[in-house]
Order: sequence, then C-alpha cells, then structure tokens
Amino acid sequence: MTIFCSHCHRPLQAEMSCLSTRAKQAPSASRPFRSTKSASKARRDQINVELQALRSLLPISAQEKERLSYLHTMALVCLRLRGAQLFPPGLPPPAGPALGTELLSLLPGFLLVLSVESKLVYISDNVAQVLGLSVVELLAQGDTVFDILDGQVGEDVHKKLLLAREEPGREVTFVSEMRTSKAFRLQHGGNRVMAVCGRFVALHWPPSPSTTAFLALCTPLVQSPTDGEAASQDDVFQSMHLLDMTFIDVTESVTYHLGYHREELVGQSWYSLLHPEDADLAAAQHRALALEAGAGPAAGTAVLRALHKDRAWTWLRVWARRDGGCITCTCRCLREEEAAHLRSRQPRAAAPP
Repeated sequence: MTIFCSHCHRPLQAEMSCLSTRAKQAPSASRPFRSTKSASKARRDQINVELQALRSLLPISAQEKERLSYLHTMALVCLRLRGAQLFPPGLPPPAGPALGTELLSLLPGFLLVLSVESKLVYISDNVAQVLGLSVVELLAQGDTVFDILDGQVGEDVHKKLLLAREEPGREVTFVSEMRTSKAFRLQHGGNRVMAVCGRFVALHWPPSPSTTAFLALCTPLVQSPTDGEAASQDDVFQSMHLLDMTFIDVTESVTYHLGYHREELVGQSWYSLLHPEDADLAAAQHRALALEAGAGPAAGTAVLRALHKDRAWTWLRVWARRDGGCITCTCRCLREEEAAHLRSRQPRAAAPP
C-alpha cells in the first residue's frame, strides 16, 4: 500500500522534497528565530542558568559543586534520575541495612548498580579507594558499564549480563580491567583488574524493566600477597614446605578452603593435591624456587587447581618464596572466571632441562 503526503499528495518517497519546498515558500516573517551572535549568547546564558540550577539540587557539598564541570554535572544528574526511577521517593527502600561510610570501608571492593540497559545507576563512594577515581570522575568516562571496562571484553560482558537478565536471581561473574586514575596507572603499571559478581533483582513488585536492576560487588584481583588486601581477606591460607614440597606446616584456615585438617596434610606432598594438567606448571615454579632462579615477583606466582577433600577442584593463586631450606606458599582461592583471566596471562611452563 502506498502512503501519500498530506500536503502535496505525492508518495511518501517524495515527502522530503515537499518539506524542502514548503520551507522555501515560508514567509520571511517566520525567520526572526535564525541564529545570530546575540541569540547564541542568550541561549548559552540560559543553558548556564539551567545547569547552575541542576547543580544546586545535587546532594553533594558546596566545594564539590564548585569543581563540577558541565559534563560532570550532566553525568551526575543522569545518574540521579536513573536512580530515582529505580528507587522512587514515594516508595520504601528495599529491605536491608543502610550502607554507611563505615560499612562501605569494610567491603573488599565497591558496589555497583546497573539498569537493564547496562546504564550506571549507582556507584558506592568507596570506589575512589579501589580505582583512584571518584564517582564523578568515573562518570566522565561514560554512562554505561562498558565505558568503564576494557573494551576487549565487551562482548563477553554483554553475554553474561544477558544471561543474568534472562534468569533473574542467577549470579554471574565477569573479570575485566577497569579504568583508573593516571596516578594509579603510574604506580601499578596499568588499570586495575576487577571481578564483578552480581545478579538481576526486582526491586519492586510487579517486576518490570523499570524496577529491575543488576546489583554487584566489584572486587580487585590482588597482585601480590603483600598488597595489604590479601592479608585481611578470608580466602587466603599459608603453607610451609621442605624443598621437595612436602608439607611441614599449614594454617588452620586451610580447613575452610580445602576441607583438610592440618594434621592430614603435614608429611604429604604438595603434588598429591594438584590437578594432573597443572603438574608441569607447578614443577616449573618449584624448579625456579629450588634453584633460586626466580627474578621478580612473578617468578613465584602460579594459578593451579587443588583437590578439595570432597573431591572437587578449587582454583588457587599461589605465591611462593624460598626461605633458606623451606618454601612458603600463600594461596588465595579464586572464582573460575578469575582463574581463567589470570591463566590467559600466565606464561606457559618451560620444558624440563
């Protein structure tokens, strides 16, 4: 069926030509609105007034408001509007304790809330402690989660979020580098690798796209056991070995992670716990330490699978160092996604001499 223009009665394909002709035939009296220097200045002044009004409504300190650029102002306003849509002022907040500054400081990372379109809705203030960027500075990168992540993992993250959206309540995890401050990159040699673990939750009933959000905890992958973060985490245990990797001691926390009591491991070989496919990698790490050939912090680091007492495999990141006639290992438990990310960047085991 052909659709005709209501003005020239020609087919729709000719409608653009009709609009152009009508514009040329318009009386000159309708042109006082054309752009001039004074009109442009008036529009800029009006925009400035509106931005100042929006800035004054933001729930931040006067000092922070003074430092906001127009871009930062609009980014914060958009974030607040998306938050107001998910958390309408007239409705009670979701059940649970309010997260104050003290509680946030105890988290191993920061909190992130996304809309179903992957738009940023909420970022907890302690993000600055993790990435070196404030909420305002992070928002300047863009308004979606993909704008603050390494672009190379965008497709994988999109698939994970789609899976979580199709199955509300299902927990998904993805690992990626997140943008950081210039000072952080200079100190650590690059952006920070973060594990994002969360799920889609209906905040109000009945559930709908406008009342559903992805709630996640973003935790950094520690780069060494001396970061200060690993020492305070519950997913770390230490073991001490002879030079042949026989256990001579292990912290009691190994029971929580691998199911064994200390007495069951003392006298056993480290290799008896390892996955057969990881034996070569562990042996390469072992040889480097035994021969004192390791140069640099990465020489004594490996990602391995250890056998849990219930016969399941547990991923571990193992930092090993030689202390005289002993080898000490600090082991941190990993999610499968964390292990896959680290293994992809782990050098292959060298062939034995």
